Amino acid sequence: MTEYLNDSLPCGAIAGRAGDIAPFHVMELMAKAQSLEAAGRDIIHMEVGEPDFATPPAVIRAAQRFLDAGRVGYTPALGLPRLREAIAAHYRDRFGLSIDPERILVTAGASGALLLVLAALTESGDRWLLPDPGYPCNRNFVRAFGGIPESLYVSAEQSFQPDEASVRAAWGEKTRGIIVASPSNPTGTLIVPAELARIHALTRERHGALVVDEIYQGLTYGQAPWSALALGEDLFVINSFSKYFGMTGWRLGWAVVPPGYVRDIEKLAQHYFISASTPAQHAALAAFSPENIAELERRREEFRIRRDTLLKGLKAQDIDVPAHAEGAFYLYADVSRICTDSFAFAHRLLDEAGIAATPGIDFGSREPGRWLRLAYTTDVTRIEEALARIALLLER
Repeated sequence: MTEYLNDSLPCGAIAGRAGDIAPFHVMELMAKAQSLEAAGRDIIHMEVGEPDFATPPAVIRAAQRFLDAGRVGYTPALGLPRLREAIAAHYRDRFGLSIDPERILVTAGASGALLLVLAALTESGDRWLLPDPGYPCNRNFVRAFGGIPESLYVSAEQSFQPDEASVRAAWGEKTRGIIVASPSNPTGTLIVPAELARIHALTRERHGALVVDEIYQGLTYGQAPWSALALGEDLFVINSFSKYFGMTGWRLGWAVVPPGYVRDIEKLAQHYFISASTPAQHAALAAFSPENIAELERRREEFRIRRDTLLKGLKAQDIDVPAHAEGAFYLYADVSRICTDSFAFAHRLLDEAGIAATPGIDFGSREPGRWLRLAYTTDVTRIEEALARIALLLER
């Protein structure tokens, strides 16, 4: 802590949770890429998990109709009742699940949903199991409430997903629960439903919490639609309008929580956020329309084509992607044949080839220098150009 005590801080020391937080390297790489673009360089963006498609037209029209009326006030802390009902209907129509809309909490992005759930569940010193590699912000969300993130190492042979045996071995006296993601960022892999059921049974046995990140739900390829909510009411599911629904900048997500937790999380939401964005909520009412779903399914097929193009191109250059990416829009590539430090290689890719990608250091501590995440959130022509640039770089 003492390293933050200096004369340049007129208001005193920076709190430890802020002062010692690791940077989100992908955001810094993106800033560098944008700076190079501003200087006239042609940069192929494969670093950030943001669909390159525009917000769907039906969603834009719904937002415009709402804004034209000129009445933009707060909504209830848990979201517009009509939107909560629309989300429940989506679970019924797409997954065959009957979810009480009262259990659905509309939030300021999926990050807001996870923050609220962790705030409700975490006491100081509680330990949360987090798969490594995994989404980096989750570690810091746990720390924000005095919790302790514990890395649960998962291998390519496990499809970078935990299984019941590894969770049982890692579970300790102070373990509060586990956060899993299916499809996963950064690997795009899925948890087999039967395996997630076994992990769920273990958390029940240990009186712990299972939190399932489903923000890439809908973006799966060759897999039947499925939700962890099929396992019962005693788990927490996080979802988002950002990825499948293509509404990243609208900052809107939701959580589905067990019935007994709704009121306490509502109180937290009242104080932390007041409510999610009102225009975004009214826009999202159109997200589930048949017209919009048809457009999103067309986009999903385009993502599949992009995945297959990138995967084939990487393998042709002897760059291995050892775990099959069945969802999201990422490939987690093993670049150990090329380099020993993927962080340095990512900067070389950007500086010399004009390709922005994300090094493994963002996603965990187990052999991070071996891995590089490539997002296929750009069109096939640009992916093919990126592959050609990589080939030229490797020939040097």
